[in-house]
Amino acid sequence: MSDQSVYSVSEITKQIKGVLEETFDDVQIMGEISNFKAHYSGHWYFSLKDADAQISCVLWRSFTNYVFFTPQDGMKVVLRGKLTLYAPRGSYQIDVRSMQPAGAGELQIAFDALKQKLAAEGLFEAEYKKDIPKMPLHIGIATAIDGAALQDMLSVARRRFPLVELHIVPCRVQGAGAAESVVKAIQVLNAQDDIEVIILARGGGSIEDLWAFNEEITARAIFGSDKPIITGVGHEVDFTIADFVADMRAPTPTAAMEYVTPDQDILAEYLEGYSLELRDNLRKKILLLKNRVEFLHSSGIGNRPVQLLQFKTQSLDYAVYRLERNIRNQISDMKHKVELLRLQIKKHDTGNALKKGFVLVKQHGKFVKRGADLLPQSGFVLDFFDTSITIDTNEKTKRT
Repeated sequence: MSDQSVYSVSEITKQIKGVLEETFDDVQIMGEISNFKAHYSGHWYFSLKDADAQISCVLWRSFTNYVFFTPQDGMKVVLRGKLTLYAPRGSYQIDVRSMQPAGAGELQIAFDALKQKLAAEGLFEAEYKKDIPKMPLHIGIATAIDGAALQDMLSVARRRFPLVELHIVPCRVQGAGAAESVVKAIQVLNAQDDIEVIILARGGGSIEDLWAFNEEITARAIFGSDKPIITGVGHEVDFTIADFVADMRAPTPTAAMEYVTPDQDILAEYLEGYSLELRDNLRKKILLLKNRVEFLHSSGIGNRPVQLLQFKTQSLDYAVYRLERNIRNQISDMKHKVELLRLQIKKHDTGNALKKGFVLVKQHGKFVKRGADLLPQSGFVLDFFDTSITIDTNEKTKRT
């Protein structure tokens, strides 16, 4: 034998591993995803390839939360991580730390592919759309608790129909884990029996910002919802996969709330107009009956004795009198009911109380009625007449 050293398989593999991992400790690599698999453990396994080569990749569960989209086969991405050698197989792989689409065009390709897939399954068909209630008294809202979209919707609800009760389930609407958070909010609202309709909302943004509403899990959660869902995502020009699956798409969060809440002023005007129309119709009916009575009295139809005709006329006059009295009573009762409804609406207008110096305290989307119910370790919101203040025990106070 020569004097050249003889390595064992383990020894040479160990040296190769050291050189490889030291040389390529932090690299960025661009390629196309193939054979993507999300393991039940939470880890992601896939290959990154180009026209001439491919590399195995792994992204551990602790890092998947920092990826705002779900990877798909064929998508071009830029990975950052380090090369490692898996000694038992003698193969190397990329230990991925972060992943981004190679460009906005890749997200658009993923958007179009998912849209085509779900359309083929029938998730966009009109026959599956649930009816939106005309005047719901309990509305569920899934959105960010500190977003401008929520404040806009609350303002619209107070102004248009103060009697409505809003059930707010905060969720993430952007970034890693947002899609899962939105799905959870939909499930929570579906579990509440009194919820009549759900508004899924967030403000405008780029395609990356809105991506939680382009995820397949979000689309299937909307389609599987027992409650009708209205989406108010982004601005009027923004369309997401969620919009196509939802039972109704509103151009903005504000428009979504306006659609499901009647205008209390218009409602009061309608009731008043209906009352006037009913009163006018009753007067016309009474006049018609009087004219018929006078005609019968003067014409002597049937050649009956005048006394009999007078008796019948008197009976008819009495009947007319009773009809007029009943009509007046009905009109008075209806006016009283309209007035009670107006006072009821005014009574439940929280804005009047806030103007007097009262403050509404909300925590986890619900009003706190007793001091004992306030959870000191959780954030809460103080609603004043002119502003809302979010108190977060872990962050700075926010004014909206």
